[in-house]
Amino acid sequence: MSWETFSSVALIVLIGFFLYRTLFVLPSPFHGAVPIDLTDPHSQTVVAALADASIATDNRVEVLTNGQVFYPAEQDDMRGARTSIHVEVYIFWGGTVADQFIEILVDRARAGVEVRLLVDGFGSAGIGIWRRRLRALRSAGCEVAFYHPFTPRLLDQINIRTHRELMIVDGRTAFVGGAGIADHWMFKTRGEPWRDMMIRIEGPAVNPVQGIFAEDWLEASGEALTDPVLFPMIPPAGDTQALVINSSTRGRSSQTQVLHRLLLVSARESITIATPYFLPDAGVRGEIISASRRGVHVRILTVGVHTDLPLLRAGGQRVYGELLEAGVEIFEYEPGMFHVKMFVVDDLWAVIGTTNFDNRSFMINDEVNLAVSDRRFSRRLLEDVERDLENSQQIVLGEWSRRSLVRRLSEQFSRLLERQQ
Repeated sequence: MSWETFSSVALIVLIGFFLYRTLFVLPSPFHGAVPIDLTDPHSQTVVAALADASIATDNRVEVLTNGQVFYPAEQDDMRGARTSIHVEVYIFWGGTVADQFIEILVDRARAGVEVRLLVDGFGSAGIGIWRRRLRALRSAGCEVAFYHPFTPRLLDQINIRTHRELMIVDGRTAFVGGAGIADHWMFKTRGEPWRDMMIRIEGPAVNPVQGIFAEDWLEASGEALTDPVLFPMIPPAGDTQALVINSSTRGRSSQTQVLHRLLLVSARESITIATPYFLPDAGVRGEIISASRRGVHVRILTVGVHTDLPLLRAGGQRVYGELLEAGVEIFEYEPGMFHVKMFVVDDLWAVIGTTNFDNRSFMINDEVNLAVSDRRFSRRLLEDVERDLENSQQIVLGEWSRRSLVRRLSEQFSRLLERQQ
């Protein structure tokens, strides 16, 4: 065999392998789950065990609604850092907000603070920000690493992204939620600024968030973060118990998938799903439908016309019919891009973080979520939902059934990439 022939065959095999890994994912083996009593305090122990998490007590958790609130809070904490700042983001795009963050990181690094910035190699790739600003960050002493960049060495992992958006300051304060670092969370784009939410955490739950960062930092840089200063003994800061869900898929299931599906199966009264990307697989759809048919009030709030991923929205709209027929209520947010990732069951259990209701979040990405069994916290989240519903359009089965041929075709086309969305 000539070298040219061998090269061509190798290239075809390589492309085929990549397409197989990216377009085809085995379905989850999750089935036969027995509902648990979510009002029983022991349910936290069960959920923690199944989601491979530990229960952190005595925390203070604060809901920060929209970029006008959470960006100043993050920046204020960063400015006060004395020992370390760790930031991990899927999106870090150039602009005013990015420049503000970089200025603070550079200032703190020059003051002797350990600054580490971990950025996904796909979500923040090819946008020009790093060529212009990487030198300034590193010359000030900031360490910067890219998670799974596009290199032949990482070809077998190229489809696995860190979708985590988190920040830890001095090992004592953490932020977890759906927002990265970009102007569209702060300023108007096609519509209003992106609607989103972050959670500020004080207390023992910060340590597992730091551990999640350390895990991905080791993966990206090879450096193990073992300095005890990064994992301080944290005194009580409040009275909230929380589970920090470190979710990564290396097989056929993930911790976040187990968590969400267990709560769906166990719901007795209500389910509220807020997600920008709603495209659940058949198993998850079946559990949502089953919950609605057994009398659970199910509401889904998702993105409207201002979506940043029209094909994914079309895929979600394709499955509206069977959900609506089962009595599920579906709303699309109208003022701008909706990017909140939140899940509340029985007005008691709340999950908020980076997980979307789609296959990529459940089966592929590295994600992080905070799970809290607390009615006060859940009610605070639902206050935002009620305001969002006032600015949303409810989808009606009759109108959905009369959608245009073009829309139906786009919905069918979305099937090609469903396992990647």
